[in-house]
Amino acid sequence: MACSRIFAGTTRTPPIVALARKLHPLPVAASRLQVRSMADSSAPFKKVQIQRDDDTTFDAYVIGKEDAPGIVVLQEWWGVDFEIKNHAKKISEFDSGYKALIPDLYRGKVGLDVAEAQHLMDGLDWQGAVKDIHASVNWLKENGSKKVGVTGYCMGGALAIASSVLVSGVDAVVAFYGVPSAELADPAKAKAPVQAHFGEDDGFVGFSDIKAGKELEEKLKESGVEHEVHLYPKAGHAFMNSSADGIQRRRTMGESDVENATVELAWSRFRSWMNRFLSTTA
Repeated sequence: MACSRIFAGTTRTPPIVALARKLHPLPVAASRLQVRSMADSSAPFKKVQIQRDDDTTFDAYVIGKEDAPGIVVLQEWWGVDFEIKNHAKKISEFDSGYKALIPDLYRGKVGLDVAEAQHLMDGLDWQGAVKDIHASVNWLKENGSKKVGVTGYCMGGALAIASSVLVSGVDAVVAFYGVPSAELADPAKAKAPVQAHFGEDDGFVGFSDIKAGKELEEKLKESGVEHEVHLYPKAGHAFMNSSADGIQRRRTMGESDVENATVELAWSRFRSWMNRFLSTTA
């Protein structure tokens, strides 16, 4: 649900991480190391191995129709867990079908509480994550997808926007509640169409609050790419997480419940955007 602003190359504590530490302090260093390995994904996901240009390999999880347009689905700070797999499965079933692929940015690790998620995110190589996204886009195009989009949530949302700047071959981006730092990527240099979604009650200042969303919109205007930025009243952070477990986890982080109509409206806009830019029938 929660994640950090990407302060690549800085020592400043991201505001959301500071909040997480306040909510869940780490009195014992060992608690930060209690990170569980992700269990092998069961059907209908297929586990594949992808190789980057620098010969680094990583696992990814794919679901959906062969030879359909592809969508790279990027995780929150928790890792490749139940919620990101819920999103990928749902996306694969939209419209005439998509091939959804989740790259495992944490290399098999999942945080089961805030402390673990924080530890994993703190250790992430952000530039390496962008390389993972690039390799994932290439893999989809080499395996039957003529067009490929990128979407992500929180940490993944920020990385999705970064991919519009840094990753060639991306045909469309939809980002949820996350904006990259200028050190990682400047949205004013975006090259792919971007749609972004933010909750008006999101309190993560500078990362996914209203101000961050409006500043992103101004940057996208500078870029000249087609774009949409949507703000949702009475919606906080991670409002797309609507499974029973996702709702409960959001509540433990102090987030209020969100109306189903808000979630469905965001999904409807997602579908229209991806269908518009990834359709191969036009």
